[in-house]
Amino acid sequence: MTASRLLVISPLVLSLACTTEVPLQPTGGLLAMSFANSETWSEPVHLDAPINSPSRELAAALSPDELSLYFGSDRIDPSALGAVDMWVSRRACLECPWEAPVNLGPNINSLRGDGSPAFSPDGHLLFFSSARDGGEGNDDIWVSHRADPNDDLGWEPAVNLGPYVNTMAGEVSPSYIPALGGGGVNLYFSRGSDVYAVRVTRDGEALGPAEAVAGLGGGQGVTVRKDGREAYFWSSALGGIGNADIWVTTRRSPNDEWSAPENAGSVINTRFADLTPTLSLDGRTLLFSEAAAARPGLGLQDIWMTTRTSSGRDAP
Repeated sequence: MTASRLLVISPLVLSLACTTEVPLQPTGGLLAMSFANSETWSEPVHLDAPINSPSRELAAALSPDELSLYFGSDRIDPSALGAVDMWVSRRACLECPWEAPVNLGPNINSLRGDGSPAFSPDGHLLFFSSARDGGEGNDDIWVSHRADPNDDLGWEPAVNLGPYVNTMAGEVSPSYIPALGGGGVNLYFSRGSDVYAVRVTRDGEALGPAEAVAGLGGGQGVTVRKDGREAYFWSSALGGIGNADIWVTTRRSPNDEWSAPENAGSVINTRFADLTPTLSLDGRTLLFSEAAAARPGLGLQDIWMTTRTSSGRDAP
């Protein structure tokens, strides 16, 4: 299946700080220089059932504690609400198996397509893309709040981020980072084939118009490491190994420009479509999706996971 075919299905599925800024604190072992020599990803692991199914699964994101996995799916299920819904699977510990996914319900899902989840580091906010009614255009960025960061079914009704972020052009694939000591932005997202960024409050309210990010043109489905120094995205316009590849770009500090994108390599990319990359909060896990023909899987599009260590060696 080609990337263009995936785009026809839905642009959505492809793809918090207040005004006083606080420098990013190390979270889950994430330090500024911890990835200086870490460019090697482990061989991707297929997330078997009950995560992947004979249908389509994509755009997965780990919760900050990595005990919940959120993802989009068009699986056939009595609890499904729309064309593509967001689902959550829990696990009791980091080494425990994933439990049966549960639909996130009507406060998150709609009759249209909903997906591309992204958490705030404290787990209280969920940003996502949706084509539901009540927005500025086709696909918009929405945000939901929950009081208990451990309650996956406690999300409040989603709120549209408004015209500073959303337009008729369509916005998808949000990625949130904390305010970084006077530099950097809070929310990245894709609009067409460009990446935009906007400052938001702790409640997810945009503080001004979003601006295009220099150096990330041609990228879609961007995910930014929480120290603001590394970003992954997918593109069918930059060439590479297959129909659509995952690319990586870096910068020395959040105030610097992004480097020229580099292909993430043949460990991750195949000659088919590799899409929807998402980094974990600590930056050591990369989730992505692949078209069915890329590697043996279960459905039309499956979720895969690869990991790394700060030393640059493959994770065990």
